[in-house]
Amino acid sequence: MAREVNFDGLIGPTHNYAGLSHGNVASAANAGGVSSPKAAALQGLRKMKYLMDLGLTQGVLPPQQRPDLAMLRRIGFSGDDGAVLAGARDADPTLLAAAWSASSMWAANAATVSPSPDTGDGKVHITPANLVSNFHRSIEVDTTARALRMIFHDESRFTVHDPLPCQMRFADEGAANHIRFAPSHGDPGVELFVYGVNAMDPSMTTRKYPTRQARSACEAIARMHRLDPSRVVFARQHPDAIDAGVFHNDVIATGNELVFLYHEQAFAMSRSLITDLSAPLGKPLVCIEAHDTDFSIHDAVKSYLFNSQIVTLPSGGMSLIAPLEAREHEAVNAFIERTVADPRNPINRAEFLDVRESMRNGGGPACLRLRVVLTDDELSAVHQGVILTPTLYSRLVDWVERHYPETLSPAELADPLLARGCLDALDELTGILGLAGLYPFQR
Repeated sequence: MAREVNFDGLIGPTHNYAGLSHGNVASAANAGGVSSPKAAALQGLRKMKYLMDLGLTQGVLPPQQRPDLAMLRRIGFSGDDGAVLAGARDADPTLLAAAWSASSMWAANAATVSPSPDTGDGKVHITPANLVSNFHRSIEVDTTARALRMIFHDESRFTVHDPLPCQMRFADEGAANHIRFAPSHGDPGVELFVYGVNAMDPSMTTRKYPTRQARSACEAIARMHRLDPSRVVFARQHPDAIDAGVFHNDVIATGNELVFLYHEQAFAMSRSLITDLSAPLGKPLVCIEAHDTDFSIHDAVKSYLFNSQIVTLPSGGMSLIAPLEAREHEAVNAFIERTVADPRNPINRAEFLDVRESMRNGGGPACLRLRVVLTDDELSAVHQGVILTPTLYSRLVDWVERHYPETLSPAELADPLLARGCLDALDELTGILGLAGLYPFQR
């Protein structure tokens, strides 16, 4: 027996709209706006509590140390904290914004995870993503790896690998480009790795936006995780989808157990893909395919339907955990209603949650979580301080209420007092979660 545990990224106090992610339509559209860090964090926590109240096991991943003044000093800015922040602002505001970025909130990019039923040594394998495609995300890697090693510390059950080399040949964006299928969570599965670029094929390009996931990274992770090659499938993301704003596969496709929900323009070769996935499973996938006649790929990006979570409920059946924006889009909502009413698939309910602050920066419900399938023994070996309980939820809400700013504008990113307050908040957080020594300033 095994269950899927969702480890959500706790949205940090520096949540802001910098528009640093080229190809992320929502991020670019809201660049320079005034964000609401407190509302963002509370929305994320309410989503976690909602899943916990459904009877699911929910975990928390801490935010990064921000602003990253050490990074700014590494690239030549000097003086006290105020001088470093002002120097970056005057030289290049995008560097200042990168130092404050709260993008680790999107935990789907934290790592790729293969559960023990799939791996050659029967251990859970985790590879932190190098996120080399974007500077502001690449600076997350060291703290993410440290956090994962502190949470999954039992080396007899978990292997947390080093990130792949920080070079575009091995560009890795984590579980946002990975779907696992299995008859049930505890059964051996088939792992789908989706890539946008292949170094062996220079002709594989997009016209408008850059690709982020390299096939070489997918192949390396499959080897490191000791996966059976006959139960691994590599698929190319459709270049037209990337140019439409589908910067990660989880913006256009998702799955749970044997359910596969995707848009017809998600993959370069959808038909052969279904056969390749179904054959090693020994059971057919339950395919829920949206067509252009249902809604366009641009509607998919706007509504983030495919960035919903599909979860298996303890009482049976599945629920679609979707953003409010999906309900507000007429054609997308009609598709959801048809899906829920269709007895040929196990999704028998849909819930719509408010994560608007995340959505405005280009991340929906599924972006906020890292999926980890665990047996009961493996779950008991996880650091329990990050497993959500009613008590932990209340403590985190109180922490956010006391420490987070109501709003944050670009002009405030040069404020050294705000920077100091963020570090004080994170110092208290590691006590709440039992992760002392996580951040560089604590060591």
